[in-house]
Amino acid sequence: MDNLLESFREAYRNLELLPLLTPKALAKFRVEYGTETIEELQQLVEDSPSGDSKIIFAGHRGCGKSTLLAQFCQQIEDKYFVVFFSISDSIEMSDVNHINILFAIAVRLMEKAQKQQVKIKSSTKDQFYKWFAKRTRTETDEFKAEGTAGFDLFKIITGKLKADATIREEIKQEFLRKISDLIARINEIAAVIESASGKEILVVIDDLDKIDLGVVRQVYEEHIKALFQPNFRIIFTVPISALREVRTISTLRTETNNQIVTMPVSKLFKQGERRLPNAVPIPEPTAMLTNIIYKRISPELIEPETVEKIIVYSGGVLRELVRITNECCRICLRLIRRRPGDLEIKINAEVLEEALINISIDFDTPIGTKDYAILQQTYKDFMPADPQEGRFLDLLHGLYVLEYRNAQLWYDIHPIVTELLQRKGELINNE
Repeated sequence: MDNLLESFREAYRNLELLPLLTPKALAKFRVEYGTETIEELQQLVEDSPSGDSKIIFAGHRGCGKSTLLAQFCQQIEDKYFVVFFSISDSIEMSDVNHINILFAIAVRLMEKAQKQQVKIKSSTKDQFYKWFAKRTRTETDEFKAEGTAGFDLFKIITGKLKADATIREEIKQEFLRKISDLIARINEIAAVIESASGKEILVVIDDLDKIDLGVVRQVYEEHIKALFQPNFRIIFTVPISALREVRTISTLRTETNNQIVTMPVSKLFKQGERRLPNAVPIPEPTAMLTNIIYKRISPELIEPETVEKIIVYSGGVLRELVRITNECCRICLRLIRRRPGDLEIKINAEVLEEALINISIDFDTPIGTKDYAILQQTYKDFMPADPQEGRFLDLLHGLYVLEYRNAQLWYDIHPIVTELLQRKGELINNE
């Protein structure tokens, strides 16, 4: 029992629903995917005519954007002063706005400069420190301790920015009518860092695709000009659903000079083929997703035919692939404790069925009659009646609907949601 239990524990730990952000995690679990997407990002960054291009990076939640961005940043950090951070680590996600995004950029620039011991003139550094101190209520003594071994000044500031709503509100009110002052300070910090490091700056902000669509509109429509004013390259993430709103996508195309990169979901079937009897997924993406599973769990712990079923039920979304396999591991860990003498426990069709039921309940809870109608229409025609309709965008944002691309754009219902609706009598296979 102990060996089997420990094997599943290790697999369960390997299947955490977290992106691969560190060199160690990338080396252990990374598989080759998204090569063309990285090439697109690299071209836009390196060939920027002005050196201050703003790039939009979009994709479904859980499609692997964060891991791919981490890999991209590692590949390019010899050429640029790269600052890669998640907005969720800097700001409470319910309180994101254009001002605290910009303020977070300033904090992260200084944090990276401090970490890399970029040689900034003491008087200039002190000036920057006092500016941050005033706006984050950081005591002077904390700044004096900056030279202390192991002291991370801007980690303290980041913590305050994330945890203290009062500080965020004060920063917002200060710069609401004088955003140019904040931009000027950011550009001053950037100019000093570029001069001292000898590298141009590239800032990559992850997890902006996880903010609510209403906040997306405020940030990327109403305040996009302010957000894009820093004089250096920035990659912003946005949810795929935001690109389906005419006003939002028009604004982004205009302000970025159409520098928008979309990371597609792995397409396992051609349009409509998933619904055919005995449908076989496309070999290349299937092999890639199989490799992702086997890097995290020993083949001895899962039946080969179950691996393919998990891949199909994932819809080609990496996070869903890991989520389903993780749920299977949880079930097996409980079975091992329930049947300590059974050494044949592994992830099989029965375990997968229980896992899918558990996940389908998570999908079922938030949706209602209006959603069923949209899902029925999308299932029938591979396209909703109105792709701009707010509730459809919410379903796309929540992975109920998945977007695929080949010669044209088309949609399908998440495979788990498809079965859920069929059990409810809300869908009839139209093939």
